[in-house]
Amino acid sequence: MATSLRQKAERIVRRLAEVGHQALLAGGCVRDMVRDDEPHDYDIATDASPEAVQALFERTVPVGAQFGVVVVVDGDDQFQVARFRADVGYSDGRRPDAVREADAREDALRRDFTINGLFYDPLKGEILDFVGGQQDIRDGVVRAIGDPDARFAEDSLRLLRAVRFAARYAYRIEAGTEAAVRRHAAEIRRVSAERVREELTRIFTGPNRGAALQLLHHTGLLRHVLPEVEAMVGCQQPPEFHPEGDVFTHTCLALDALEEPSPVLAFATLLHDVGKPPTQHESDRIRFNLHDKAGAQIAREVCQRLRFSVEHTEAIAEIVLDHMRFMAVTRMRPSTLKRFLRSPHFAEGLDMHRADCVASHGSLENYEFCREKLAGLAEEEIRPPRLVTGHDLIALGYVPGPLFAAILTRVEDAQLEGEIATKEDALTLVQRQFPLTQDP
Repeated sequence: MATSLRQKAERIVRRLAEVGHQALLAGGCVRDMVRDDEPHDYDIATDASPEAVQALFERTVPVGAQFGVVVVVDGDDQFQVARFRADVGYSDGRRPDAVREADAREDALRRDFTINGLFYDPLKGEILDFVGGQQDIRDGVVRAIGDPDARFAEDSLRLLRAVRFAARYAYRIEAGTEAAVRRHAAEIRRVSAERVREELTRIFTGPNRGAALQLLHHTGLLRHVLPEVEAMVGCQQPPEFHPEGDVFTHTCLALDALEEPSPVLAFATLLHDVGKPPTQHESDRIRFNLHDKAGAQIAREVCQRLRFSVEHTEAIAEIVLDHMRFMAVTRMRPSTLKRFLRSPHFAEGLDMHRADCVASHGSLENYEFCREKLAGLAEEEIRPPRLVTGHDLIALGYVPGPLFAAILTRVEDAQLEGEIATKEDALTLVQRQFPLTQDP
């Protein structure tokens, strides 16, 4: 039987204890154990020095030896083993200026929230709780350890982490901690774009995404990390299409309607109507003309600011750009529909369309239409083999140039429409519709 993650972690604890060191499971894994959740990783805190840890285990990586952190490798799994420490100063608002040796209690007091400040001794089977974390888990509370102003000043990313934990577990943020989040909200701008992106990704791919977005707004963080999304608040929509309310409410509901989204799908949904506030106008009713195009450009700018990869940036922007095309799928020509169905990000775009509908009028007619078309069309019907190439056109006497693209597109249209099926049909179509001009 394969050794479990927990068994491997406890084996590390036991080995440290055998040579006289105190070693405890620490942080998130203990929180999960108290909640009866299955931890996805295990961290270990100890009084052993990094050098002692490295001497005890065959495979180690000194990832943060200056802070007393060593990774112990066991098979394909890695375990962070950190020396008990107290932090001294946080000049950069992220890392301690210096650390000093400490005991378990002092180590707990330097951590962010009480629910993350627990230790567990697997050899004795007991929890060490110096911060009241067990009670806060029972009460469903996210509370900063000690002075919340000090905790957030040490690392401003904790502002977003408070929201993430509250949303993930459907907890409330303790009043004093929430007030400190509000006071320090602007300081999230001190945090690197990459760290903000990773935290937002965890929030919007995790549970209770709509509540998380509401909490980001409520705490004042949203206007600093995503002002384009903050602009949706109060942006009214025509009630006949959006009985749920303004664009922000709609977006919260759409996020909640997703099922285990990827980062691309989550952010595309978050940003799909980001073009509505700048394009809103009222004529016969409230309208948002070309908000899909405006939104795609804004989405691209947001993703670039958050340092998304080029691949993810373009995928998100394309899904935002295409999200209104679903309204016309039942009226599209077969060639247009098939090209849409085979577009690179169609699957995630379809998932977003479903969430978009669930969050507004509720009709899934176009969603089901697309699913039926996909199920009923063979791959070669959507991506037929090319019947004519540029070499064929040259052989017929055509001169390479812009006309080639028009000819090849027309041939593929005819294939997708079912007008032609063979190369001979294709060449006949080309000669008939694009006759060669004769010299005078």
